[in-house]
Amino acid sequence: MKFHSYHTLILNKFKGFLKPETPKINNSKKPCEDIKWQLAVDISDIGVWDFDAKLNRVYFSQPSKRIIGFEDDDTFGDDINAWNDRVHPEDRGKYFQDYQDHINGLIPLYVNEHRIKCKDGSYRWVLDKGKVIEWDKNGKPIRFIGTHVDITKHIENETKLSNTLNLVSEQNNKLKNFAHIVTHNLKQHAGNFESLLEFYEEAKSENEKQELIDYLKSLSSSLTKTISNLNEIVSIQNNKNNKIEKLYLAEEVNKMMDVLNIAITENNAKIVNNIDPKLYIFYSPTYLESIIQNLFTNAIKYRHPDRAPEVTLKTILTKETIKVILTDNGIGIDLEKFGDSVFGLYKTFHNNQDSEGVGLYLIKNQIEAYGGEITLDSKVNVGTTFTITIPNKKKSA
Repeated sequence: MKFHSYHTLILNKFKGFLKPETPKINNSKKPCEDIKWQLAVDISDIGVWDFDAKLNRVYFSQPSKRIIGFEDDDTFGDDINAWNDRVHPEDRGKYFQDYQDHINGLIPLYVNEHRIKCKDGSYRWVLDKGKVIEWDKNGKPIRFIGTHVDITKHIENETKLSNTLNLVSEQNNKLKNFAHIVTHNLKQHAGNFESLLEFYEEAKSENEKQELIDYLKSLSSSLTKTISNLNEIVSIQNNKNNKIEKLYLAEEVNKMMDVLNIAITENNAKIVNNIDPKLYIFYSPTYLESIIQNLFTNAIKYRHPDRAPEVTLKTILTKETIKVILTDNGIGIDLEKFGDSVFGLYKTFHNNQDSEGVGLYLIKNQIEAYGGEITLDSKVNVGTTFTITIPNKKKSA
């Protein structure tokens, strides 16, 4: 590693690495141990850097240059910033700080992991270690030796492992949540059945018994609906390989407008479809239909009492994602109160008798099942904007 003087080193972790002039080697005088040492380092693929403050030179071994694709470039290092300028911008702060901490005596060994830009423009992860091994009589460092090790595969494996653990943790949390929901709801239904049957046994007239039978039928219907909702949630999680088709978004929106034509007409609702007719995605037609239908019916169900419902759809297309933005002018949701539970199962935020708190939960699961996400922004008495972000896939999986 790298710099012109001790003061320069303290200021900026070798403003650059100096490449020494290629020494003329007299093999007859070079010790055998040096040859063995160099051969061992080359075989191990551990890069070596060696800074000599007296000569104001830094040496990069072939393995160091090989990591970034410059092993055949004898001019690499002529520019004193050759290595430092290739450190990823996000890593430079710690890169310089770690070295200065060692020089200042705060840490016994310089150790840093950073991304380095290769000749082909890609980045690789490097474990960079170094240590001052010689000081002058004034206590200034004059000799530094260190190593470069390519740890790209290690970092990638760690990332994969972390992602897997996060996925497992998320699935476990969903399982716990689902188990809690099932236990809570079925226990409640079972308790209601038990109470009604006790009342039925105690009933003294046929009218009382008939009334309790009607309650039991109603409770049975409610239980059937609960089981159906829970079954649909399980189905979403277990059928990610659902049939995938090429679907034109604008066309699918128009189809759902036809399906909901009666509700739209009765409520004087207006739906403005600004989606490009040529825009398509690869998605489950069942899920997409459910998503659009739930969002449309919610916009109508939670309309503002002083105005007719209006829904506007548009898209924002990037190289990586497709954003579908749906805005309504309904009664909105108080996000300060309910922001953390908007997409929770059986979470309701209004006094509508037919609110079940299932629709948004199902939508979220259907979107996440294909690697997407849904967010919302809402203001009470103004309206709500849903933003659905899905991967921009060019072909079917």
